[in-house]
Amino acid sequence: MKGSVKPVKKTKAEEPELEPLCCCEYIDRNGEKNHVAACLCDCQDLDEGCDRWITCKSVQPETCEKIMDTISDRLRIPWLRGAKKVNISILPPLFLLPVFLRVASWHFLLGVVVLTSLPMLALWYYYLTHRRKEQTLFFLSLGLFSLGYMYYVFLQEVVPKGRVGPTRLALLTFGLLLILFALYRAKKNPGYLRNPAHNNRALSDSQVECLNRKGPEKTKGFPSADLLGSLNNRAPKDETKDSPRTSAGSPAKGREDWCTKCQLVRPARAWHCRICGICVRRMDHHCVWINSCVGESNHQAFILALLVFLLTSVYGITLTLDTICTDRSVFTALFYCPGVYSDYSSALCFTCVWYSVIITGSMAYIFLIQLINISYNVTEREVQQALRQKTGRRMLCGLIVDTGQYNRGFLRNWHQFSTLGVHPFHHPAEDIV
Repeated sequence: MKGSVKPVKKTKAEEPELEPLCCCEYIDRNGEKNHVAACLCDCQDLDEGCDRWITCKSVQPETCEKIMDTISDRLRIPWLRGAKKVNISILPPLFLLPVFLRVASWHFLLGVVVLTSLPMLALWYYYLTHRRKEQTLFFLSLGLFSLGYMYYVFLQEVVPKGRVGPTRLALLTFGLLLILFALYRAKKNPGYLRNPAHNNRALSDSQVECLNRKGPEKTKGFPSADLLGSLNNRAPKDETKDSPRTSAGSPAKGREDWCTKCQLVRPARAWHCRICGICVRRMDHHCVWINSCVGESNHQAFILALLVFLLTSVYGITLTLDTICTDRSVFTALFYCPGVYSDYSSALCFTCVWYSVIITGSMAYIFLIQLINISYNVTEREVQQALRQKTGRRMLCGLIVDTGQYNRGFLRNWHQFSTLGVHPFHHPAEDIV
């Protein structure tokens, strides 16, 4: 018997091992190794844009987007095992806020112009990013840096005047630390819904970025666009009159629903956030100030952060006005404080006070809306859905919106809730199976 030849196993071609990155190297968006020192090299899009701007020609929107993508990709800081990307949206508040406030301190009219334009610019940027469904760290950076800068001005300009004792300073510092802690708790997982089929599949950062860029394109190991489309096309045929997939105004809205984007069954009052790209339990809204959704798990921390911020901000405003306008009450000094612009230090404090008043007023409005929604046992998402579908009814100058579904008063039924052992945020629709 002839000796049989053992089959030779085919081995895969050995892939060359990638060299470890140094602290200043990184892999750019084109998949090539690059260096932080070469951030100004090979800027064809920037050169083209500058050439067209110098020759008084219009710059194409596509060129502007390419320039911003290049800047955001090359803006990095040295770090262990490769340079880390810095989100460009966190930088404008760090430079513009101190400049604007100090310019507004030069004269009363400059203060009026600057303090009026700042909210308008913030609203414009909010609607710009909200329309594009983009995540941004601008508002989170603005909020945190505003807290830090106001505290810095208070220590540098108000405390040396001698009217703020150690006890008051310690109380204000404790309030600031409590705000940061509440924001940390509010920024945690709001109650994301994960697909059980994908729990055992750990995604790397590159895979997640690839999925975000490609969207519904076919990706290995994930449902394809054809499968998603077939599910979408097949779902309406299987629905009956008692199907849980109903409109927002129907009482059966509380039943479980199928999300075609996350490929999972949503419980009652869960919604898909188009900015975060994931479903959230009892979603209230997407808050740009914490760059996260407000849902079932962090709603209480969000309310606590608003309350502590309002108390601390009002206390800091009171201490500052009591220092720079000693002979007037706090409310009077806010609108009439003669001689405040004769001294630059007092003018800067007065400008920061009015900036804090504007921020505090906007946060107070959000806090009031949250309290009203809680008292009516609805979420902001349900309110906006009812207004879009014209099933809601505005009351009290639009502050209260009667959605017409499950509006059991939180305050009226507190005793009933506590007797039955039901959480105050509990919704009757969550009991529907």
